[in-house]
Amino acid sequence: MSLKKIGNTYHLRRRVPKRFAPIEPRELISQSLHTDSAQLAKLKAEAAWAELIEAWEARLAGDTEDAERRFEAARELAERRGFRFMPAAKVAELPTTALLDRIEAVPEHKGEPNMVEAAALLGGVSEPPITVTRALELYWGLAKDKTLGKSEDQLRRWQNPRKKAVKNFVDVVGDRPLPEITGDDMLAFRDWWIDRIAEEDMTPNSANKDLIHLGDVLKTVNRMKRLGLVLPLSDLSLKEGEKKKRPPFSETWIRERLLAPGALDGLNDEARAILLVMVNTGCRPSEIAALTPETIHLKANVPHISIEPVGRQLKSRRARRKIALTGVSLEAMRGFPAGFPRYRDSSASLSGVVNKFLRENGLLQTDSHSLYSLRHAFEDRLLAAKVDERVRRDLMGHRLTREEYGDGATLEYQREVLSPLAF
Repeated sequence: MSLKKIGNTYHLRRRVPKRFAPIEPRELISQSLHTDSAQLAKLKAEAAWAELIEAWEARLAGDTEDAERRFEAARELAERRGFRFMPAAKVAELPTTALLDRIEAVPEHKGEPNMVEAAALLGGVSEPPITVTRALELYWGLAKDKTLGKSEDQLRRWQNPRKKAVKNFVDVVGDRPLPEITGDDMLAFRDWWIDRIAEEDMTPNSANKDLIHLGDVLKTVNRMKRLGLVLPLSDLSLKEGEKKKRPPFSETWIRERLLAPGALDGLNDEARAILLVMVNTGCRPSEIAALTPETIHLKANVPHISIEPVGRQLKSRRARRKIALTGVSLEAMRGFPAGFPRYRDSSASLSGVVNKFLRENGLLQTDSHSLYSLRHAFEDRLLAAKVDERVRRDLMGHRLTREEYGDGATLEYQREVLSPLAF
C-alpha cells in the first residue's frame, strides 16, 4: 500500500488481492482520502482499505446462491454506498434526482455497469420469504435480551418449548413462509390441539403454551426484521374448562354429506382413505396412518386391521386391538394394502390437511366438529345399537372399568355386530 499526492489530495494506491479479481481489474487501485495532510492520510489509509475490503466481501457474497445471504449482501452494499436498500418498485417511485443519484453511483468497468452493485443500489435483489423453521433460527439471535444471565440448563429449558411449538405447527400445517400463514392454518393447529387434549387427557394449558411460544417466535421475527406482516395470532387460546370432547357427526351428515358422491374428491388419496377407514372402525387417525403391510389383513377370513406398537408407542395397553373391516372402510383399505406412507410418520399433518379441507368445503357439521368427530360418531352408533360394553371398549381401545376376563369378541362376532351399522 502506498500514498500518492495528486494535486492537493492524497490517494491510497494498492494492488487488488487475487480473490477479488472477478470484481475489479488486478491493477493498482486509487482512492481519494480527501486530505492534503500526509499525517492524516496515513491514519485514514488503513481504515479506507478495510472499508474497501468489506465492500468487496459484500459484493462477493452477492454472487452466492443463498437467497438470504444475497439479500443481506445487497442491503449492506447499498448502505456502504450511502443509500438505503429499497425494493425495485420503491426505487422506481423515487424523485428523478434521487433515482439518478443511485444510477450514477453504480461503478463501471470498460463501459459496462457492475451488475452486482446495480442490483444492490436499484433494488434488483428480492428479499426471500422467511419460513416458520427459518423464523425460529432467526429468533435465537433476535431475542438475545431474553437469555441474558441464563445458565446452560436454563437456556435449554427456555429453548425447548419454543422448538416444540414450532415443530408441532410445522407437522400440522407445514413449513409455511410467514406471509402465507392464514387464519385457517392457525385454526387447523388449534383444532389439532383440541383433539389431542380430548384423546390424551391433557389440559388446555398445554395448547395455550404452544400457541404463546409460537406467537412469540413469529411476532418477534416480524417486528425485528421489520416485515410489516399482519399475522393471524389473536383469539386462539383455549379456556380452562372449555369443553374438550368433540361432538359426533350425525348418521345423516355422514351419509348425505361426507359420503356424498364426489364430496371428498379434493382430498389426496391417502387422506381420503384414512377418513373412510375411520367411519366404520372408530380408530384414531394416527392409528390408521401408522398401519404397515404386516398389520393389514385383507385376505383373512374376516378382513381386519390390527393396531400394534410397530415403530411407535400405543396410547395404552388397551389400544392394542384387532378391528373387523366393513362397508366403505373395507373398500378404502383395499386400495392401500401396504398402508399410508405419506402420513406414517406425520399423522399430525394428516389432521391438519383433513380438517382444513372439511372446513373449506362446508363438510363440518358445526365449528366444533373435526376429523375426530368420526370416532365419537362410531362410538355413539355402537351405543345406540346396544352393543355390549366390553365389545364397545374393545373396539374403541378404551380401558375396562372392571376386571378383564377372556379374549373379548372374535373377529367373526365383530363383523356380525358391525355390518348392520356400516356405511
